[in-house]
Amino acid sequence: MTTKQKTKIHELFEFDHTHKQDYEYIIGTDEAGRGPGAGPVFAAAVCFTQINDALFEKLAILNDSKQLSEKHREELYDIIKENCIYKIQQGSVEDIEKMNILNTSLECMRISCVDVENRLNSKKCLVLVDGNKKIKNFNKPQITVVKGDSKSAAIAAASILAKVERDRFMKELSVEYPQYGWEQNKGYLTASHVDAIKKYGPTKWHRAKFLRKILGEEEETSSQLGLFS
Repeated sequence: MTTKQKTKIHELFEFDHTHKQDYEYIIGTDEAGRGPGAGPVFAAAVCFTQINDALFEKLAILNDSKQLSEKHREELYDIIKENCIYKIQQGSVEDIEKMNILNTSLECMRISCVDVENRLNSKKCLVLVDGNKKIKNFNKPQITVVKGDSKSAAIAAASILAKVERDRFMKELSVEYPQYGWEQNKGYLTASHVDAIKKYGPTKWHRAKFLRKILGEEEETSSQLGLFS
């Protein structure tokens, strides 16, 4: 473990500690999949209940999931799950179409945080939410943290759980829908993904409202009616 890694992991946990104050536990929450044009959104909540040097060693490379390689995210995924209380929640394409992507993401965060807090069995929990939007319909102490996945250990861990879970889900879908390249693009609207949509049409896993600039109203309406399989 390098000096830089030691510094980073301690910085992440120190950030959480500075916000702890009168709280017994810190819960971090983040989502993955707000931007893609296909697939569900995932959110996770994480609470480290036992923080010590052994945990620092295990999580030495912990950082914002976007700053880590897929290999490192996969390595950390199991380590995080073994050393925290967590919940991962999926928000369906139907939910995204109905509530919009922001509200679906926040609702998945809410469900995740409620689950973790219930298992902690403590009323003294503070939730650190990645971004600048507070969780709706959640009457618990919460603080928004812009770019929190690079500042907070709990948020960074949640970002990894959500990201890995979603990536695995999209890889599984790609077996049934190989023409869209989801095992590579994870549902993001890359040039090759857009070309595939234009050629084969959208599926039930595509977010119709995200395709308005790609397809005309006729195609979009057809997708919403389930005419593409």
